[in-house]
This record gives sequence, C-alpha cells and structure tokens, in this order.
Amino acid sequence: MYKRIILKLSGETLAPERIEAGHSGSVTFDPARVDRAAAAIIELTKLGVQVGVVMGGGNIWRGRFTDAMDPVQADQMGMLATVINALAVQEAIQRAGHRAVVYTAQEMTRFAELYRADRAIASMEGGAVVLLAGGTGNPFFTTDTGAALRAAELKADAVFKGTTVDGVYDSDPRKNPNAQFIAEATYDEVIERGLKVMDISAFQLCKEQGVPEIRVFNMDDLNNVLRVAKDEKLGTVVHA
Repeated sequence: MYKRIILKLSGETLAPERIEAGHSGSVTFDPARVDRAAAAIIELTKLGVQVGVVMGGGNIWRGRFTDAMDPVQADQMGMLATVINALAVQEAIQRAGHRAVVYTAQEMTRFAELYRADRAIASMEGGAVVLLAGGTGNPFFTTDTGAALRAAELKADAVFKGTTVDGVYDSDPRKNPNAQFIAEATYDEVIERGLKVMDISAFQLCKEQGVPEIRVFNMDDLNNVLRVAKDEKLGTVVHA
C-alpha cells in the first residue's frame, strides 16, 4: 500500500466523452465525470493514502492555435486552465464532504494557496486532498514534468499517470496494432528507448531525485486508480 502519491489527472478526464449535435451544456466539463473523479480521489484517501493531484488543462486549452502565437503566453494560458480544473475538482470534493486545498505555482491568493512543499505536506498529513495547479509555474514544461517535480518535492512513493491506453508500449498502440505492451521497465530503459507515455524529462527527474516509481495505467475506468493504489498488477511499473 502506498502512503503518499501524486496522481496526474488529465483535463480530458473531466470533459464530456463526446459532444452530441445540438449539445447545449459545457464542452469543457461533464458534471458526472467531475463528480466521478472527485469520488475516486476521496476513495483513495479512505484507503489511507495521502493524495496530491497534479491537474492537466487539455479540456480547456491545447496550446497555440497559430504558429505566430507567442509560446510563452500560450503556456501561461495553459497554466490558468489547470487552475480552473483544480477549482472544479475542489468544489466537487468539498460538496461530497471531504476537505481539499488548491495550491498554485502562481500567486493568486483570492482563488488558491501559493504552493509551498511544507504547506502541501501538512495539508496531506491533515487528511486533505491537495490539488496542485499551474504546472511548474514556468513555460516549456508539461504537467507530466510538473507531476514528477511535485512527487520529488513532496516525497511521494509514486506518480500515478492515468492514460487512455493500458500502460507503456514500444510504440503507439492506437496507430500500430502490433505494438508490444511493456509491464515493467527501469527509468534508464524508458529514457534510452524514448518511450513516449510521459515526457522524458519527467522520467529523468524521477530517476535523479529518487522517486521510487511511476505507475502508468488506463484511467478510462476511474476505479483503476484504486486498484493500482492497492498494488494490483495493472498497467506498467517504471522504477529505478
């Protein structure tokens, strides 16, 4: 059983699975999916796991919409998208009767707490879910790298990376029907082979800072995060 994890939650987890013609609701959030994500996170805490959630922002912002756009400003917009998602998940968790605190890499104290590792650890040790927004706070780094950074800072036992495939493959299984599944690999193997399920910089950071492992698994079923937390053999384990 894990004591403390960093869960990388994609923005797409919160969005409608498909947009029907004539759809009049939000195209960025599906209320039922937000509630399911919140419920799965709360269940993690009931297992005795301290949970930090690094939010993605892909349901709101996918990067530059023209090559002429300044990439720094585009990345700053993406950071703000992750804050919106963190606030949405916080509201759902609190509505379900559990405590949650949003920490941001940027100063915006009317909305959230400014991130500091010691404060985030204290919140987790006090039983609250910690929602980590704003990425690393810097352009040119993805939220995958943000998850690795926070895992190192917060002394997590593992990074949980939910994806739309079953784990790590030697090539993209959505494009190559002969892609080979990899159940276990070291950080060095993943880096040397250039496997793409997370940024190489994220694997490198976890290796250098001694994060014990990364679990990569399919999170189309949000209950899978509970199975992984119980150390079931699901998805791929990447370790030192």
